[in-house]
Amino acid sequence: MMKVKFKGNEVTLSANQIKVGDNAPAIFLKAKDLSSIQVGGKKDKIQIINVVPSLDTPVCSIQAKTFNKNAEKLSGVEINVVSMDLPFAQDRFCSTNDIKNLNTLSDFTKKEFGKAYGLLIEDSPLEGLLTRAVIVVDKNGKVVYVEICDEITNEPNYNAALEAAK
Repeated sequence: MMKVKFKGNEVTLSANQIKVGDNAPAIFLKAKDLSSIQVGGKKDKIQIINVVPSLDTPVCSIQAKTFNKNAEKLSGVEINVVSMDLPFAQDRFCSTNDIKNLNTLSDFTKKEFGKAYGLLIEDSPLEGLLTRAVIVVDKNGKVVYVEICDEITNEPNYNAALEAAK
């Protein structure tokens, strides 16, 4: 199991973390309208799965806004932001911040995404939330890029993820 840090203190993540070359598990998550949307698996688009602990925190908000802004430059790419936030809070976040180019998806029901991808935080004050990560999945459902941030409070490498999606 991988260790990451939250404000310098070690945090344990669930299971084995997803790696480049793995098949991305197809998981259905709740959208802001409570419909189910698939992340991972085979799709007709490249997927950027942008994972955050909570959209109500400054770094997560910046991460979502940055990918939203860059989405306009990418064609054939679906950008999802996955968190444990309730769909109602995600909807409020999108309307308040004019987020229109990505899907906000919640893993709150069974935490299946967090478990399947090995991104569920198992201890620390953030226990039960997802760690910060960016995963890029090709059209065949293969993982082509993974960044799990060593320190949860740090932003990911946006350029590397965006390049991997091209």
